[in-house]
Amino acid sequence: MESARETVLLTVAAIRGRRKDTEYLFNERQQIFAPPPAAKKAEDISRLLQEALRKKQPVKATIDTRRALIHGAVAPSSREIEEFYRLRILLEKPDRTLRINVDAIDPTTFNIVDHYLKFQCFRLCRDIIPDYKTARKIFDFCAKQSCNLPGPYSISPCIPFQYVRDGCYARAHKMRRIITGRYRYCCEKVFSFANRGSDTLAVRADKWGGCCVTWWYHVAPLVRVRVGKLFVLAMVIDPGMFDKPVLLSTWLAAQENTGCDPDANVSMYSIQPGSAYSPANYAGTAFTTDPTYTSTNATLTAYSSLTTCP
Repeated sequence: MESARETVLLTVAAIRGRRKDTEYLFNERQQIFAPPPAAKKAEDISRLLQEALRKKQPVKATIDTRRALIHGAVAPSSREIEEFYRLRILLEKPDRTLRINVDAIDPTTFNIVDHYLKFQCFRLCRDIIPDYKTARKIFDFCAKQSCNLPGPYSISPCIPFQYVRDGCYARAHKMRRIITGRYRYCCEKVFSFANRGSDTLAVRADKWGGCCVTWWYHVAPLVRVRVGKLFVLAMVIDPGMFDKPVLLSTWLAAQENTGCDPDANVSMYSIQPGSAYSPANYAGTAFTTDPTYTSTNATLTAYSSLTTCP
């Protein structure tokens, strides 16, 4: 299995035990990480990460996103911490996060846009994609920017849809720029969370070889699409998971693949403004932004040559 090591400053969202294993969750990564197999090294890393979580301070971690392992962690310098917080711009007035039982969703009502007017940010966007054909056109344009395709690409950098183990926050933000900039439709972001008990988001990456992938959160652009004369539906643009725009209920349900993980369950979901980038806490009540797309483009570039399944 190929390696994808990087050393980066991260904030610890949670440390939790599941099936006798310890899991480490970072706000800046959707993937669920494990400590290295060496017991002594794992103990040292655990102590440092627990201290970082308690103090709510970033940690300088060496991680392998391909293997979901933490290879090392050290306390960052005061200068690194200062720079980290200078660049970490939080979303002002984030919208609510709601608990959800995906099995109880009634898709005939859940996907109708009027259902989401309880989210304050959803009242700010009035541009409606006029029909499904146009939504499919937007989806297809985004999908053609995938780094596994030969190009040429219409944007830079390309979007690594072929690597879904991590990076949803960067893919979603780049697509948001396409939707708002190229097509002139506003869009929100929808976040899903596995942040209660042993919950995990689990999907089967059928587009990329059929292996199972797990996350603690996921995010994608959410758009409103007029279907017929009566309905405007909430649909998700996520070429990493699907071959076409899908209903919000379909997107959520796909993340509960118990064949991949028996604890697969969407604990909560949230609709946030399109400027939201990644979670800033485990509860999903705070979010970072990336107004200059600096973090977005760096992540897309780092993951451009990686693949999802062995």
